[in-house]
Amino acid sequence: MQIHVTFVILQILCIGRVLGEIYNPYKILGLNKHATSQEIRRAYKQLAKEHPDKNDHPQAESNFIQIKQAFELLSDNERRHIYDQHGIVDEDSYLYKQRHDYSHYKRFSSDPLEELFGKQFYFDYDVGFYHKLSITTQYYEQTITSKSKFAPYIIIFYNDWCFRCTRLVGAFKKLTETLDPLVNVALEQQLFRKTGATDIPSLVLVLNGNCFVYRGSSYMLHKVIQFIRKKMPFSITPKIQDDTILGFLSGWVDNRIRGLVVEPRNQTRLRYLIAAYAFQHRVAFGFVNANSNYCKQILQRYQVHPHLDTLLLFNEDSERPVASVSMTNIPTETLNNIILSNQYLTLPRLSSQDILEGLCPAEWNRPRKRLCIILVTENLKEHNFAREAVRSIARRSEYKTERVRFAYIFKEKQTDFVNALSRGSSDDKLLRIVILWRRDTSRVKYEWINDIILDKKIADNQSLDHVINQTKYQIDNIIQKLLKTSEALAYEAFIKNLLDEHAQDFINKWISKLFYLCDYILDNIEEEHVLATISLLGTIVFMFAVGYAMVYLVKTEEESLKAKGKLSSNVSLKQSRYIPELKLHELRAEKYNGMPGCRTIILITDLKTRPKLIPPFHKAVWPYRKTKTLIFGHVLIEKGFSWYSELLRLSLCESKNLQINPRNCVGTVLALNGHRKYFCMYHAKHPESDRGTKYLPIVEIYSWNTSCAIQRNSVLNKT
Repeated sequence: MQIHVTFVILQILCIGRVLGEIYNPYKILGLNKHATSQEIRRAYKQLAKEHPDKNDHPQAESNFIQIKQAFELLSDNERRHIYDQHGIVDEDSYLYKQRHDYSHYKRFSSDPLEELFGKQFYFDYDVGFYHKLSITTQYYEQTITSKSKFAPYIIIFYNDWCFRCTRLVGAFKKLTETLDPLVNVALEQQLFRKTGATDIPSLVLVLNGNCFVYRGSSYMLHKVIQFIRKKMPFSITPKIQDDTILGFLSGWVDNRIRGLVVEPRNQTRLRYLIAAYAFQHRVAFGFVNANSNYCKQILQRYQVHPHLDTLLLFNEDSERPVASVSMTNIPTETLNNIILSNQYLTLPRLSSQDILEGLCPAEWNRPRKRLCIILVTENLKEHNFAREAVRSIARRSEYKTERVRFAYIFKEKQTDFVNALSRGSSDDKLLRIVILWRRDTSRVKYEWINDIILDKKIADNQSLDHVINQTKYQIDNIIQKLLKTSEALAYEAFIKNLLDEHAQDFINKWISKLFYLCDYILDNIEEEHVLATISLLGTIVFMFAVGYAMVYLVKTEEESLKAKGKLSSNVSLKQSRYIPELKLHELRAEKYNGMPGCRTIILITDLKTRPKLIPPFHKAVWPYRKTKTLIFGHVLIEKGFSWYSELLRLSLCESKNLQINPRNCVGTVLALNGHRKYFCMYHAKHPESDRGTKYLPIVEIYSWNTSCAIQRNSVLNKT
């Protein structure tokens, strides 16, 4: 019996191995056995786009079922492990049988709330959830940062040793179910620091390349959604009412279609905000509150059900929408599919490289070549006639399919692009039509239509319908001929990327950065930061207030003194109080050793010339008043004649007394240095001063006691 059971088990394992070889989930999803959870999910989403409803292949439904089953198997870690080990895909296998339940023994109960109140307090501790959605820093920098320009991304930071992370698995799972695939999980410290997160667990919103850290204490779904809603740009959520609907629907100049989202609520659903953010460069969304009394005319005009969510898309016609959908809750996939099918105007403008890629994608294969009929105009009212004619042709043309698209371009905006297509044109005038086929990203083949008249001045004698019919006939004939595989366009050129006419200028970029900085500061500022900032600002304000009060008091005192006549009207109080001085000391016998300064500049005068010589001497030495090593003075020759005579005798090396005329000594300037024991002498009347020599007529004495160590110049008369 035991041998028989063993044989049956081996037979089952062999059959499972054979079935595993036949049904290979890795091969179905195009993956290898080392694929990560992120790669499995990405491969499934890529293959799931080929839904049986959109595919006419007879085996489309069975293939789709296999893809779904393969994803379910590989996304379950336990089933994947059993398949890798034994090749078993059947969930009824004995390996999947549940083990004995020991919960009734209460041996493993860890939650006291569960013991008291039963199973109503349930927590999900499946930490494998984090590993399934885990991303790396490289994936964040290369993928999420660029994609965040079109969708808000959530990054949850966790740690394997974080107890709170395990408690929040259930909340994060609900968030993932609502915002999938916008939720990711990260563990790397480098990414943690890059996003500005501070705690574990932490939730970070990545929007347009900027990171916003969720500071709430609770991770409940509605609070996180409210956080995301507040960070969405205000420009994508304008409120539309009866008095603003016509202006909103007629703003086609921005090269975007118009979308109205009508909801029976005051606050817009997050999914609609995300769709508006994703398609903001193609669609201008407006939101209507169906319960508002100011929106009743909109509901009546477009026959909108007041209790359902409704999406209306308008394409250069405000009277009726080109697409609409009404449901209790419009799914995200349905919303995106409708917008993608109607994201361009009837006659869009080639205003950026992205629009050119969308309308005229590169197609190297000649049998599947795509043609773009482009009208060359300028942003002038006179050219509205030509644009309206081509717009009518685009509406009526039976060739307007995925392979034929109509557009127009402003020559003054895209000069390089138009000039590159210069060959094959009879002239350089505007209002011409060129048919374009992009073979690759930089090379195009083209052909001009030169025999049409779209200028209103020339076509005044013809009606608009006649011009449209005639032009349409010519364009249709050329399209019919060029769509054939054997036909080729006449000319070829290399083109550069189009300029983005909607890009922000320098000022707007800095304004956006300023708003982000303010938002970042408000998010990260805490109570202690607020108190410190208030204290600093209060101190600065107090200092300015005290300074202003002091200035005010000084001005008041000045006015008071002027009124009493004690202060001149053209002299302020500050100037009257501070009178700069340069004191000239009189050299006397009792002051000779007590005068401060390393060098003393002395002017020799007499009683008669003293009033005349001291003022110019004071003016001459005034620039040197701040030099602390200099002191200035004067001496009367009558009082210091004996001292001066001895000074001259020593300088001239004379042993006998000199006969000196005191009047000849007046005006002499001496520079004395008592520390170094030398002096310099200058007299303005000496003849050498009249010859323009660059050396001063001075006598320098380097020693007071040794007459042999005298260096002299004959600058003074011996008399």
